[in-house]
Amino acid sequence: MARGTSGAALDRWYRAHGRHDLPWRLTRDRWTVLVSEVMLHQTQVARVLTAWPEFVAQFPTARALADAGPGAAIAAWGRLGYPRRARALYETATIVAHDGWPDDLTSLPGVGPYTAGALAALTDDVDVPAVDVNIRRVCQRLVGHALTPSAAEDAMQSIAAPLLGRDRLLALMDLGALVCTARSPRCDDCPLRPHCATRGPLAGEGPRRPAAYNGSFRQRRGGVLAALRVGRTRVADLDLEALESLVADGLAERRGAWATLPGVSATPSSSA
Repeated sequence: MARGTSGAALDRWYRAHGRHDLPWRLTRDRWTVLVSEVMLHQTQVARVLTAWPEFVAQFPTARALADAGPGAAIAAWGRLGYPRRARALYETATIVAHDGWPDDLTSLPGVGPYTAGALAALTDDVDVPAVDVNIRRVCQRLVGHALTPSAAEDAMQSIAAPLLGRDRLLALMDLGALVCTARSPRCDDCPLRPHCATRGPLAGEGPRRPAAYNGSFRQRRGGVLAALRVGRTRVADLDLEALESLVADGLAERRGAWATLPGVSATPSSSA
């Protein structure tokens, strides 16, 4: 494809149809954008739209979360899923609150190459490629074959040129989320259709079917966490196997006959 041709079409589409009103896109604050990126991992945007404003209102800074403790982070995470993300976010908050932001963001708990790149692009408009699942899908369909991580980064830059940094990331992300979707791509509405090798899913491509939640160990763990968010709970009243796995992950504590969220007092009241 001619360098810049696809990018100009993508830019026009993004300006007209991009998700510019998502609340975490209205700020360049590194902490609150990081919270959104951690929440969005493996979670639908609609659920994050509910959870993110409440979380950042309670913990507007890394210092606020660090001072509140891990139990407060897990309690505020609610039923967003994958609560280890909340624990990692608390651990990141303690590092940032005490030492500031490191030069290498991947040194922070739970921050991988994509999140680090996205944070740099979204908050500081650094021209760094960052490939999430939506962007990878767009790039692979456009070139017509699977891509390694580094090849996907190269394709991202070529496809979106002359877009850079923040605009490139968000334009390709939105195209993948809204048009070049996993299940039912809207190829007729795609601004990159003239440049696309597949004009639809790759041969053999199919969305992964998520593991069933009902009856799963994840559901059992979630039930224990739901009880602990209400307050300290007798161990005898909980799913012991699920509780022990939460303890091993740093998401719960067991003190004698009582279980709590980490850092929460297990002293029973006089009426207990």
